Amino acid sequence: MDSTLSDEKTEEELWKEYRKTKSPELRDKFIRQYMPLVKYVAGKVGVGMPGSVEFDDLVGFGQFGLLDAIEKYDPGKNVKFKTYAVTRIRGAIFDELRQLDWIPRSVRQKSREIEDTIGDLEAKLGRTASDAEIAQKLGVSEQEYQQTVMKITGPSVLSLSDVWYSGNDNDHMSIGDSIESPSSLNPDVIVEREEIRKIIIEAINELPEKEKMVIVLYYHEDLTFKEIGQVLEVSESRISQLHTKANLRLRAKLTSLRKGIM
Repeated sequence: MDSTLSDEKTEEELWKEYRKTKSPELRDKFIRQYMPLVKYVAGKVGVGMPGSVEFDDLVGFGQFGLLDAIEKYDPGKNVKFKTYAVTRIRGAIFDELRQLDWIPRSVRQKSREIEDTIGDLEAKLGRTASDAEIAQKLGVSEQEYQQTVMKITGPSVLSLSDVWYSGNDNDHMSIGDSIESPSSLNPDVIVEREEIRKIIIEAINELPEKEKMVIVLYYHEDLTFKEIGQVLEVSESRISQLHTKANLRLRAKLTSLRKGIM
């Protein structure tokens, strides 16, 4: 068979056939078709990761997500396979990274300290805290704060993969999911899941404008940091920094909201 999907049948027809037959031949066909997607997602996840994290390892982790997506995809739910698979692939990569526990404890602690500081500050101020205010609360200069943010870029990538459960262990969504496909939720999705999505979107909308743009362009428009830098006319490292700051703010907001809900 060709490595591309059959011209005689539409992709939707092939998925329906696979759902019925679980044909190994069709499964291999889908794997070949979507391996470039695994490499693409691995490349995006790899941005900002330390040198010890190999691209080939990320691809290997992502393959597990692709296989999972192929087995569980339901063409009757009006969500494109690519959209569904991206979430599964990214999730599998993050799961493996967590198990490896590659983030130094000191960096993890610093990330949590900044999140807690932002949460406390914004709760008191009733608005978004500035970098200067966050730095002052941490007892460091603004420059030192900016340098610290750059050091925790890798962990911040993981933060948007954290899931929020809706009460059903099999039904959950990540912060990234709600940005990636804001209109892909099915009509029969449970109310709790929609409420979680609303909370996440509200937190994103409260971000400073540039941070919000970076998050939306990265997760929803699927641009790389380099491409976002060209759009906003700033350096790639600046985009990485804005991405990390946005993650820290989101984590702080959502942790506070989750405590209030539970």
